[in-house]
Amino acid sequence: MKAQPKASHYIDGDYVEDRAGSKIDVIYPATGGVIAQVHEATPGIVEAAIASARRAQEDWAALRPVERGRILSRAAHIIRERGRELAELETLDTGKPIQETLVADWPSGAEAIEYFAGLAPTVTGETIPLGRDFVYTRREPLGLCVGIGAWNYPSQIACWKAAPALALGNAMVFKPSEVTPLGALKLAEILTEAGLPPGLFNVVQGRGGVGARLVTDPRVAKVSLTGSVPTGQKVYAAAAEGIRHVTMELGGKSPLIVFEDASIEDAVGAAMLGNFYSAGQVCSNGTRVFVQRAIKHRFLDRLKARAAAIRMGDPMDEATQLGPLASEAQLEKVMRYIATARSEGARLVTGGGRGPMNSGFFVEPTVFADVTDEMTIAREEVFGPVMAVLDFDGEEEAVARANATEFGLAGGVFTADMARAHRVAGALQAGTTWINAYNLTPVEAPFGGVKLSGVGRENSRAAVEHYTQVKSVYVGMGPIEAPY
Repeated sequence: MKAQPKASHYIDGDYVEDRAGSKIDVIYPATGGVIAQVHEATPGIVEAAIASARRAQEDWAALRPVERGRILSRAAHIIRERGRELAELETLDTGKPIQETLVADWPSGAEAIEYFAGLAPTVTGETIPLGRDFVYTRREPLGLCVGIGAWNYPSQIACWKAAPALALGNAMVFKPSEVTPLGALKLAEILTEAGLPPGLFNVVQGRGGVGARLVTDPRVAKVSLTGSVPTGQKVYAAAAEGIRHVTMELGGKSPLIVFEDASIEDAVGAAMLGNFYSAGQVCSNGTRVFVQRAIKHRFLDRLKARAAAIRMGDPMDEATQLGPLASEAQLEKVMRYIATARSEGARLVTGGGRGPMNSGFFVEPTVFADVTDEMTIAREEVFGPVMAVLDFDGEEEAVARANATEFGLAGGVFTADMARAHRVAGALQAGTTWINAYNLTPVEAPFGGVKLSGVGRENSRAAVEHYTQVKSVYVGMGPIEAPY
């Protein structure tokens, strides 16, 4: 499959190129080879994207919500029709195994688009009686939104941001990560094919400088970022200068607590999904696995056996279960964390190397046991297939240690005691928690973090709050009473 797009950017309903922008190589993580090239957005490209979005948004907002929904529903249908083609492109862009991209990335995006297409006509105001007079409220779009994506789920993130923004009457200029620039262009192309008027979803390529230019433009009403905490802090501060609305979905160091009465097979399976899926490059991963001491050895034995059976290989082979990391920089970062864990005294249970591959950015599924809370691997986000297993004795201890982090994106608990399950889920300081499950993020449920893991929520009806604003209209029904 060809990876080279028609042009670097998508503005006002068509592909646009400006070769004056610096070159960005698109690297296939499985081989390290260049498979495409795009150019960074120049100031002229950014201006064209913002101007066309502003121009298109007012008429779009004036449409009946059901009309906007019909267009988005067609886009979701096109995505599903082209599932294989889009999955292959996602694999080339990210290095993820095709068995993942066929079911997780674009399909999740299509679900988000379909969900918000149906939700849009149900978003209404309320009437507030005041005796003779009354007030009614209107939910109005914010205007021009900027979306900034991450490289781990590039196409899903583009859909998750575009869907509520467009359904609720906004326009969006989207900047994908420079590491994975291809999927967002396809989304823009599909939206146009589905009937979206030109200008409403524009894509511009670039690094941090392009993002900064977008975030600080006075015409921008809202910024939605998925990325690291340091990037989020910079973008949040820049957005604050213009009092812009923000949604920040940032990093995590999430706990997964396994009690002695849990199903070990289920808990091991969840821990593996929460550490090895997408080569561990998932922000909500349960990378601190707290295992009650009584079952520690049984848990580790099953984990080692099952992790050793994971198949690494060519991401385009549907039998491959673990692909490479997204970039050479991420590979080097993860290998440094593995070396640090060893030097700090963590016990390597399995993995720790590059695996049998002769090229690409592969890292074996890696498990460390006897990890303590102060170790680097237990405090910092690794973002690779590296699991830290910690011991605990009792519930209060586990919850206190789980919460002793600056992050608060997610958390999970495995136990047969449902009273304890709900108690622990309620006590964890996180935006999303799971009971006897992990990393399931249906569009019907809100997703986001607390503490340094973010602000605002994506998906579900909660997203309406972050892509609209409330206007109150006071209706006087009688003569004005004035003291002068």
